[in-house]
Amino acid sequence: MNSVLITGASTGIGRAAAEHLAGRGWRVFAGVRKEADGEQLRAANANILPIILDVTKPEQIERAVREVDLALGGETLDGLVNNAGVADYGPLALQDLDNFKWHFEVNLFGALAVTQAMLPLLGMDTERAGTPGRIVNISSVGGKISSPFLGAYAATKHALEAVTDSLRRELILYGIDAIVVGPGAIKTPIWDKADSNVSSGPYAGSRWEEPLKNAVNLMTNAGDEGLPPEVVAKAIETALAAKKPKARYAPVPDKLTNFTIATRLPKRMLDKIFWKRFGFNVSK
Repeated sequence: MNSVLITGASTGIGRAAAEHLAGRGWRVFAGVRKEADGEQLRAANANILPIILDVTKPEQIERAVREVDLALGGETLDGLVNNAGVADYGPLALQDLDNFKWHFEVNLFGALAVTQAMLPLLGMDTERAGTPGRIVNISSVGGKISSPFLGAYAATKHALEAVTDSLRRELILYGIDAIVVGPGAIKTPIWDKADSNVSSGPYAGSRWEEPLKNAVNLMTNAGDEGLPPEVVAKAIETALAAKKPKARYAPVPDKLTNFTIATRLPKRMLDKIFWKRFGFNVSK
């Protein structure tokens, strides 16, 4: 039975991936922060083994390594999916630095900390039985395109993409692969958790208030109309199981417009598109 650890498995992409892979016969170690979420996952499929795992807490990462190691019984871990992530809105000129750092603590440093801890199980410990595993890091369209008001989130995802490329090029010595899955708009709760109370928040009264309101509304609507997380779950399975996987997968709705063309436009042209879409009163 193939085995995989998924962080941030309580909701959204992480939960969909856990249930999908478990349904396909994988043994899934599902990282959650609440016991109740773990019990729901356990009830959904007996192949899901919940583990309390906050990726910002070293002691929980260490305990997760021990639990997974014990369950593997000397075999390699076939996959690690770094999915845990956070997102908040804010213009960089005013965004609290602690809030900015929080994005990095979860989205980047947490992913790298879990990766480093799990690498022996993935195959750096060459005495383990089985083939080397794969690392799948969940990025975003934001890992390639930086939207206004999501600078902190985009910065972490750009960095995660760079880290993934470096890991893949370094870990060839052990046969461990590293792959990015960068979704577009997905129906997940991540944006519901973001601080979107613009009128009474720290950005109220600033010149960014109105465009930020527009951005929040547009992104909320995009999430409501986005792809189901199960689509991303299937892309994750492909990244984990394909004989010759791509280095990056991009499950994006209306991919030609929202990703392919957008990533190829001159940056100044893309600036104007964002300004128009979000209703910026551009200062001349």
